[in-house]
Order: sequence, then structure tokens, then C-alpha cells
Amino acid sequence: MRKRLLITSTALAFSLAGCGADSDNLEPEQPAHEETGNHDSEHHGNHSSAGEVPDDLKEADNPSYPVGSKATMEANHMPGMKGTEATIVGAYTTTAYAVSYTPTTGEAPVENHKWVIHEELEGYKEEAYAPGDTVVINADHMEGMDGAEAVIDSSEQTTVYMVDFEADGERVQNHKWVTEEELRSP
Repeated sequence: MRKRLLITSTALAFSLAGCGADSDNLEPEQPAHEETGNHDSEHHGNHSSAGEVPDDLKEADNPSYPVGSKATMEANHMPGMKGTEATIVGAYTTTAYAVSYTPTTGEAPVENHKWVIHEELEGYKEEAYAPGDTVVINADHMEGMDGAEAVIDSSEQTTVYMVDFEADGERVQNHKWVTEEELRSP
């Protein structure tokens, strides 16, 4: 009886060890974010801001979502964001960029971060940057972003919104930025 139990236990141990070894070769499942890298507030600071915007940022003349209105977010920039109700606290006309950069804190590179706006790029020129252009970020939406060199992944001329919302029990104020395409009427 002991011999049979020992053999069964040993076989079970080898089977379980084999399962663990095979799983090491699998790619980890990516979260349902529009960005890659680690962007949650636990590792990159608070997604709230003081609400300051660049002096030369132009307020939108007739935004689809006026200041004070409500919208439902389709954006998924951070956990718990998609599907939440947002209050619009600012609407501006500009070029929004998705960028890839390495944080100045030495953390893992951030790919396809949405969004940094034209006026938040160091020494920005009048015309929009193109995918592949290298720029320096002059914004602190996330820890390690300010002063980081970035590559433009994509750009779009749009209305960007600063919003207040609640995600996973955390109140986020003056979140920068959500594009018009990332909002819908409630």
C-alpha cells in the first residue's frame, strides 16, 4: 500500500511539474488596454492633475461635449476607465499623439501611450509631427514622462477633453486627455 501511494504521489508530482514547465513558454495574456507596458496608477502615480494646460492651447469653439456636460468613456487608458461616466472640464482643439517612450524613472518602455498633445512637446513646431518623428515630452501625466524622449506612433487633429471620472473606486480629476472619438453620449 505504501509503495503504491509513493508511486502515485511521485507520478502526480512529475505530472504537475511538467505542466508548470510547459506554461513557462506561453506568452502572458495582455490586458485589454490600448497601451502596452505598466500604466496603472499604482506604478505611475496619480492620473489626476491640477488642471493646468499650456498657455497657447486653444479652447474648442463648438465641442461636441461642452464643459460641464457628461459623456460615457470608450477609452481604456487605465483599468476601470471604459464605460464610466465622465464630466467634461475642458475641451481644446489640437493635435493628439500616441507615443512610445522610456520613462525617465528607468521603468519599462511605454508603447502607444494615448495621448500627448502638440503643445506638450518640447520646442514644438507649428506643423504636426509625423509617425516616426522623435520628440521630448513636456508633460507629467504619468511618473517618468516629463523630459522623456518619445517616438510619435500616430497623430490626429481633434478635440481633446480633460475629464473627471471614477474608476475602480478612485476619483480621477482633470485627467489628460481623451479624444472626441473616445467619448459617446450617455
